[in-house]
Amino acid sequence: MQARSWQGWQIPIKTSDAHGSARIEAIDGAEIVKRFSERKEVAVIAGFQGIHAATGRVTTLGRGGSDTSAVAVAAAIKADRCDIYTDVDGVYTTDPRVVHKARRLDRVSFEEMLEMASLGAKVLQVRSVEVAMVHRVPTYVRSSFDDPADPKPGTLICDEEDIVEQQVVTGIAFSKDEAQITLRGVPDRPGIAASIFMPLAEANINVDMIIQVVSDDRETTDLTFTVPVAEFAKAKAIIESERPVVPYAELNGTTDVVKISAIGVGMRSHAGVAAKAFKALSEKGVNIRAITTSEIKFSVLIDAEYTELAVRTLHTLYGLDSAA
Repeated sequence: MQARSWQGWQIPIKTSDAHGSARIEAIDGAEIVKRFSERKEVAVIAGFQGIHAATGRVTTLGRGGSDTSAVAVAAAIKADRCDIYTDVDGVYTTDPRVVHKARRLDRVSFEEMLEMASLGAKVLQVRSVEVAMVHRVPTYVRSSFDDPADPKPGTLICDEEDIVEQQVVTGIAFSKDEAQITLRGVPDRPGIAASIFMPLAEANINVDMIIQVVSDDRETTDLTFTVPVAEFAKAKAIIESERPVVPYAELNGTTDVVKISAIGVGMRSHAGVAAKAFKALSEKGVNIRAITTSEIKFSVLIDAEYTELAVRTLHTLYGLDSAA
């Protein structure tokens, strides 16, 4: 066997023109397949890069671009699966540095991995999981320190239907990259929410949790929401600049918060999953600032000082602790 090196533009990996965070638009894997079938040439591809076809300029894919490149190429050549070697030997029920009883998952669904990646798990970047899910590319997460000839099991990211034993909750993720902003005394009338959140959207600030509480007089409301901690100062400045349009009474904010999330496709068919967590956290004296839910996850915003206590409490509550 011989090897053939490829840069992104040679394949080509065609992308958008957003240099530094380009999105993959198309990959033609025909030549890679042809070289292997005719000459037995193993492709060694430089990830993280592509080309904007219209301008001919080389682009880079941004954080997680290497993982995304690998999955995208696997999809383009219709590979049976994609193995990604990283600094951990698989996907765990939570961060083992926080919960020593965390255990490696043999399999996790695309949907669960997508939620975990977006909610704080650092194993894979969100975009690589998105590509794997869209193109249904089974993806193994393995350790770079394994012997390639005899790798350890790792974790397979696959279709939900390929998982025989599905737990209600698969994993607990947490993100410290959160900041909370509260606006008090906001006029309760149509269009006010848009006046607050549209300027943030135009500044590319992602708003996550949103809670609105109407006051007794039904004329004002309080709005609480979260933004990435790196955008906290910028978001506050934008809101303050909009005060002539949105005459709120008071603006409060803090960066000393963390978002804890429980993820599992089993939640679709089980009632009271989140309620159990709220009860368990209250018994530990953990106050919940905000809550969001979706079909397969729920998240709570709490004070950062309770991070480890909350993660360990939920990990045990849903039976995720290992026997060791």
